[in-house]
Amino acid sequence: MGRVYAILGDIHANIDALNVVLEDARSQGVTNFVSVGDVVGYNAAPAECIRIVRELNCPVIRGNHDHYVSYLDTSLADFHPAAAQVVEWTRSQLSAEELQWLHDLPLQKPIMGFMLVHSTLDMPDRWGYVFDNQQAKANFNYQRTPLCFHGHTHVPIIYSFSAGGVIHYEPCDFTIELGQKLFINVGSVGQPRDGDPRASYVIYDMDARQIRFRRLEYDVAAAQERCRAAGLPERCAERLGVGR
Repeated sequence: MGRVYAILGDIHANIDALNVVLEDARSQGVTNFVSVGDVVGYNAAPAECIRIVRELNCPVIRGNHDHYVSYLDTSLADFHPAAAQVVEWTRSQLSAEELQWLHDLPLQKPIMGFMLVHSTLDMPDRWGYVFDNQQAKANFNYQRTPLCFHGHTHVPIIYSFSAGGVIHYEPCDFTIELGQKLFINVGSVGQPRDGDPRASYVIYDMDARQIRFRRLEYDVAAAQERCRAAGLPERCAERLGVGR
């Protein structure tokens, strides 16, 4: 059996999106799962999403929301007030054992010749955002593998490094060429921010050297209702409908 990975990012406690993504991944012949972090945050099913991800028995990277939820003495001063409110609420929804699981997740991890990180390899604990070629360049200085998958911005994009510098491509399906060095943002399962509210993830067929970006419709209204029923900030529900 070939090695086909589903690369999941920024699930953000959105069980409605996560279930659709997992069903699709299995229908696409995925044999392995990995997560580039932020299993929790923003949405209303943190314990349920942690349970499902743990049942996958897959490598998971710690994202900034995973970090702030589980490192209880960390200041939330730099967080948007709505996000900070959800962090506090999420802490109240999780058991001590679930909080410890989040706490112990690594910041980066090599997997069969590729790397996983939530933000960047140069300073993974600083939660820097990569929105342009110059920001991606710093990461490439620390990337020792041809491929590195990441998340954090919730915007799927491909950065490519060569002797000529860094260039980027919009999400597309492609075959990896020998010698290519790529830093790939897989987008967000649970809170896309590229103007497309559909759930996003990536399939990586290691043996065929192929990358496929997947976008999936899910029950956004159900996810919004969960947020409202939990008393989370209205902004969390509203942005699901617009993908921002």
